[in-house]
Amino acid sequence: MAWGRKKGGARKEPLFGLPAALADLRLSPSDRVPGGGDDKPAKFKPKSSGKSNDSGSEKPRPSRSGSKRRSKSRGFGIGRLFYWTAVLGLWAGIAVIGVVVWVGAHLPPIQSLEIPKRPPTIQIVGIDGSVLAQRGEMAGANIALKDLPPYLPKAFIAIEDRRFYSHFGVDPVGILRAAVTNVLHRGVSQGGSTLTQQLAKNLFLTQERTMQRKLQEAELALWLERKHSKDEILELYLNRVYFGSGAYGVEAAAQRYFGKSAKNVTLPEAAMLAGLVKSPSRLAPNRNPEGAEQRAEVVLAAMADAKFITDAQAKASIGQPSIAVKPVGAGTVNYVADWIGEVLDDLVGQIDQDIVVQTTIDPKLQNVAEAAVIDELAAKSVKFNVSQGALVAMTPDGAVRAMVGGRNYAESQYNRAVTAKRQPGSSFKPFVYLTAVESGLTPDTIRTDAPLDIKGWKPENYTHEYFGSVTLTQALAMSLNTVAVRLGVEVGAKNVVRTAHRLGISSKLEPNVSIALGTSEVSVIELVGAYAPFANGGYAVSPHVVTKIRTSSGKLLYDRPTEPPNQVIEPRYDAMMNSMMRETLISGTARKAEIPGWTAAGKTGTSQDYRDAWFIGYTAKLVTGVWLGNDDNSPTKKATGGGLPVEVWTRFMKAAHQGVPVAAIPNSQGSWAPANLMQISSQISAPSAPAAPMQIQPPMQAPPPAPVPSVGGYYRQPPPTPARASAPPNPNARPEAAAGLDGWLADRLFR
Repeated sequence: MAWGRKKGGARKEPLFGLPAALADLRLSPSDRVPGGGDDKPAKFKPKSSGKSNDSGSEKPRPSRSGSKRRSKSRGFGIGRLFYWTAVLGLWAGIAVIGVVVWVGAHLPPIQSLEIPKRPPTIQIVGIDGSVLAQRGEMAGANIALKDLPPYLPKAFIAIEDRRFYSHFGVDPVGILRAAVTNVLHRGVSQGGSTLTQQLAKNLFLTQERTMQRKLQEAELALWLERKHSKDEILELYLNRVYFGSGAYGVEAAAQRYFGKSAKNVTLPEAAMLAGLVKSPSRLAPNRNPEGAEQRAEVVLAAMADAKFITDAQAKASIGQPSIAVKPVGAGTVNYVADWIGEVLDDLVGQIDQDIVVQTTIDPKLQNVAEAAVIDELAAKSVKFNVSQGALVAMTPDGAVRAMVGGRNYAESQYNRAVTAKRQPGSSFKPFVYLTAVESGLTPDTIRTDAPLDIKGWKPENYTHEYFGSVTLTQALAMSLNTVAVRLGVEVGAKNVVRTAHRLGISSKLEPNVSIALGTSEVSVIELVGAYAPFANGGYAVSPHVVTKIRTSSGKLLYDRPTEPPNQVIEPRYDAMMNSMMRETLISGTARKAEIPGWTAAGKTGTSQDYRDAWFIGYTAKLVTGVWLGNDDNSPTKKATGGGLPVEVWTRFMKAAHQGVPVAAIPNSQGSWAPANLMQISSQISAPSAPAAPMQIQPPMQAPPPAPVPSVGGYYRQPPPTPARASAPPNPNARPEAAAGLDGWLADRLFR
């Protein structure tokens, strides 16, 4: 074999430099990680040609190396545990810091986190100075902690946050305790929020239940604790927390439920107030007295457990709170309060301080009106299928003394006395008759009551009976529709609309032929206000309820100015109308309406299909209107203005006039006043079956235009036909008796 070659014949080239240095580098057993043999490295054995160095079959000798390896493994596992715990803790800390920074970034700037100014209180008082209602988020004045009996704040601490004086705004112990309790009860049965957290939520945050809000609440609680003392935080809390029934703060709650200041509440009353915080709407004593008393017992037990009171005091206080004061602002007077809230901005602009609103409301009359509407509906609403009612009573100069906007404010805040508009039916007729007497007619003027056909529209009387020739007094008292329509056509629908607007109707009125039957919608308050000129001698009024507005310190912000007199009805015409509408109560459709010793007048009204029933009546003292019907405008079971509305009106007016000196309606006496309707009944034709309707058709042979539907199922007056070739009669001339009304109507309609 040649030198430099191996046995196999392969040539081996010489290596130089780094390759030469690494050529003989081999890993020995001592270089390997010990795993299954001796801890000591094996002795180096020279290689033998063609044999592996580990081909021996000897087994390693037993030693203590196995136990050593196991102890090292355990040490390595504990080390890794500590290592990863530290890593995870570090990341958790970073995550917490990130969340805190993110939540803080969504808070207002820290320099603007001042205790917000308490929203203004709007206190509404009646004509006698008594409080009727309160509006605004804060209904009570701030009260100092030192002025409260010591057991009152302790009651809140005992039931809401027993560790209040020891935690730093957030109570980890309380949170853990609440979490355990909730898990055991399988639901949210206990909260972990501190009083400071609750205050932060009430001052700065919304009531939404989100994790972000809870985190913001915790951050703000820490800020409050840093900036304010514990007593300051507790005082703020007691003056801001909600107690139900619109009462914010302990002072308002004490006045609302016990009729006294929070300075004078007893221990049982303090326990009841503290118990309301958990669920103010559900536990309000005026709504749920049993629930409020049970919760008060829980508070008393907590106070005894916290050693704030003795067990004997707790037992003696159980069942002691009594709710004897009617909640301020309860019932239908809230309709008045809502109406006032709507007009305040026009009177004083934006409100930024506590104010007292003095009104024209008489609390006694308000209670009588509420009882009259609610009781009558409770007794007869099913029989007549009537679900709602409204009443407005005002003095002849427009000062509202009582207002009922519905039968139950808690169920519906919709004000049917101010906001709702309904067809007045025949209660609109006085404006037609006033227009007629102002055009030259008198209460004794004769007109014909007979079937009528105006281009396809056939108005009928309620009884479907017709009386022939009747006076205007008789026609208005008996609410004869055909006579009202004839008068409306005679004087012109536009003139009727002008008269109604002149007296105070502000709603849009359609000047069509059916306007005489009250087919355009109006509100109760504007219709009552439009009747007031009949009761005050003919002067226009503006229905009003606010007389003065002052700040809580007494500064005058608004004083209702005296309105200059505006005569809208001449005295002689006012006297005529009073005479005719008096007859409605004496022998007409409102015979049930009577006030012993008083002269009264008015008019009933029933809209088409008995959907609305009205009565507006007045004396020299009050003008009162009543409406009954359904919110969905569905028909009643033949409820008429002379029925339920008259009964409600009479009940209210009798009570309102008790002990009041009798006075006569201005201009109610006239030398031409007709005799009682029953005494001149011989002048009226006997009731007859409906005869063939009196056709009012133009002399032209062309067919009349098709009628156009109007409000309430009636028909609007169609456009007039082209003028005839002959000259029309004088439009201002009154019809001659010999010619009759029908020929005059034809000339007016189709000239």
